[in-house]
Amino acid sequence: MNKNWIIAFFAGLLLWAGVWAQDGPNSSGSQTVARPRKNTDKSTATPPFSGDTPAATNSDDQQSIPSKLSPKATKDNDAGSDVSFKADTNIVNVDVSVLDPNGNPIPNLPRGYFRILEDNVPQTLQQFGTSEAPMTVAMVIEFSARFQSYYSMGWRDTLNDAYGFFQTLKKDDYVAIIAYDLRTTILSDFTADRSRTMEAMQRLTIPGFSESNMFDAVSDTADRMSKIEGRRAILLITSGIDTFSKLTYDKTRKILQESGVPVYAISILQAARAMGNDNISFLQGDNELRTFAKETGGQAFFPRFQGEMPGVFRNISQSLRNQYTLTYSPNNQAHDGKFRKLTVQLVNPQTGEPLKMVDDKTKKNIKYTIVAKAGYVAPRAVE
Repeated sequence: MNKNWIIAFFAGLLLWAGVWAQDGPNSSGSQTVARPRKNTDKSTATPPFSGDTPAATNSDDQQSIPSKLSPKATKDNDAGSDVSFKADTNIVNVDVSVLDPNGNPIPNLPRGYFRILEDNVPQTLQQFGTSEAPMTVAMVIEFSARFQSYYSMGWRDTLNDAYGFFQTLKKDDYVAIIAYDLRTTILSDFTADRSRTMEAMQRLTIPGFSESNMFDAVSDTADRMSKIEGRRAILLITSGIDTFSKLTYDKTRKILQESGVPVYAISILQAARAMGNDNISFLQGDNELRTFAKETGGQAFFPRFQGEMPGVFRNISQSLRNQYTLTYSPNNQAHDGKFRKLTVQLVNPQTGEPLKMVDDKTKKNIKYTIVAKAGYVAPRAVE
């Protein structure tokens, strides 16, 4: 066999592999994620989300968007938002988790124990409820050649975290898989079909670009999820480092605050950083993840060992499924578009003092944590 022909064959093979890798997981992903699309067949719609469409399909013959998410429905009924309107009166819904020192939810707290303040002004609760509800989760996964090169530590961390959380889902939970590097790719839209989700995750094999646009990815996902009803969240699996986003950190914070979608962040590469690979960019990324989680009512986790992951997944699942929902009409009804700060407290209804919880076995006080969003943006007056 001619030596020059063999060299040419392998050169062509390497060129083809390089072009395929630059396409990332798959650039043909659906771009719906609960955004209304052209309605072609109402009989095939599957409530309550726009998902169940193969990620590789991007044509107009997809399943129709359910009525709850149609443009007309969102105009007439804004129940999916954290701030709804009725007869010119604002109604604010706040989901609250109360966690013990181990991150487990504390159940069966009565309505009278909760106090909510808006801009330090006490508000009157109109409704109060608790339930264990299904979840709607968008898994936003960093998958770039910078930290997730094939068989690297970051690659293994990312896949272990993604597949580990996938195993905690229940049959009624809806999940979307979204990967990002230089761009955001929706690998699968919201679906309860686990085979479709698994198929999407199997496309996380060889990353393409080295950039990681975290701000753009999480902002776009939160904006698309803002009208989804029920227990919703973003699970962000990331290094925390953004390299090339169009959006700034401050703009991203504002978008997340307005969306009302809690962000649960899992930081990768913590073990590598503990071995001396840490730098100021990672520390800045950690602070950004903490801020996103705190201001949206989620949580941020920084595990160093895989043995910590089952506890992390359990905390996320329990926190989302077991929440208290507080509903009130704000004293300040101004439609000024300003940010309103929220504070949720547990108080003794007899004295108004901070509530003290005592462990039945040890008779010692329990240090609890209240998880709720930091505020919301008031509506603007219709011009």
